[in-house]
Amino acid sequence: MNKILKEVLQDIVPIEKEQKDVSTKIAAFLKRINSSLGDAKAILGGSMAKGTWIKGVYDADIFVQFPYSKYKEKSAEISDIVEKRIKKSFPKLSRLHGSRDYFQIRENGVTYEVIPILNVTNPKAAINITDISPLHAKWVHKYPGKSDEIRLVKSFCKAQGVYGAESYIRGFSGYVAEILSIHYGSFETLIRAASKWQPKTIIDPMKYHKNVMFEVNQSKLISPLVLIDPVQAGRNTAASLDLDNYLRFVKACQEYLKNPSGEFFKKKEITKESLKKLHPNHSVIFLEISPLEGKEDVIGGKLLKAFNFFIQKLENHDFQLMDKGWEFDREKKANFWFVVHPRELPKEKNWPGPPLKAKENVENFKRKYKKTFEKQNRIFAIVERKFTTPEELIKGLKKDIYLKDKITSFTIK
Repeated sequence: MNKILKEVLQDIVPIEKEQKDVSTKIAAFLKRINSSLGDAKAILGGSMAKGTWIKGVYDADIFVQFPYSKYKEKSAEISDIVEKRIKKSFPKLSRLHGSRDYFQIRENGVTYEVIPILNVTNPKAAINITDISPLHAKWVHKYPGKSDEIRLVKSFCKAQGVYGAESYIRGFSGYVAEILSIHYGSFETLIRAASKWQPKTIIDPMKYHKNVMFEVNQSKLISPLVLIDPVQAGRNTAASLDLDNYLRFVKACQEYLKNPSGEFFKKKEITKESLKKLHPNHSVIFLEISPLEGKEDVIGGKLLKAFNFFIQKLENHDFQLMDKGWEFDREKKANFWFVVHPRELPKEKNWPGPPLKAKENVENFKRKYKKTFEKQNRIFAIVERKFTTPEELIKGLKKDIYLKDKITSFTIK
């Protein structure tokens, strides 16, 4: 396992020249943006500041700090203030919606996310969750020897498709990966522990609570993993993690321990052919989606709604889903896939009606349906199915009005 991890690190740790090149670009960006910010100050945050970024991934979080005492009553306005001050210097910036609006700027191969915050030293003074982000970086900096272990965890999560806290992903955030790496001490120790995680796992790295489930607000404890923020005792950093991604991570840990391989750190291309190999005895429906134009977070949210719509339709028409998934990348490409039990459904099905004692309703039911029968004190109708195969159903959804404002179109491969 050690040999495998050393080889993986060679692929994911930026070489010295790469680090210098990126640092130079970021320093120039900070100098330029700070010249427009007046009494606010832009600083580097996120994985770039923490030294936990992965080779080839040039995402830089830039926090624009406003003096707390001067702007605490204007917290809702600082996004507008930032936009007004920097728009002339960065005319191509995009405004993204969040708990507090932030901005995205792509320059010289680097994607900058410019995040307005209040400068706080105590998390209790924060007005918005983003105000605390620099304190997260300070906490991670206390453990400088863990950078490579963090990179391994992030790379593993990315390859398994469970990385990212965005609302349309609901996976492991970068900060969650950092806390877990530091808490367990190494990638290997984390993987061994996670392979045994139960449907509900509670981790309090700083031991703030005697009983997390009683002392933390219940609304923050619904996620399968409860991971208490080391710098904010009342916050669950994994609150956005959904059960599917949690279970996928646990399963990947179990499989890695059975057969350790560098392949677990490489994102596998999902195709209809690869799915058929995994599920040789089932029907595979693979859709190439043409997303709408717009901002990544908005597009992602609409794709998720479209994906769930397909699932709902398949299940409502009695097709048994064995597996499902979707992916969406920065090139604005998206795929959906559904693995379905191969049996073709009968042309007719039994449709339950009212109980026999509701005589008036029974008579109305009989007038509505031609073929009826009685069973277990209830009336049933024999109705013809509109679709007997999942492929027919999916084709029938091409012009469904619900999808009109979610995706542009889709192609069945």
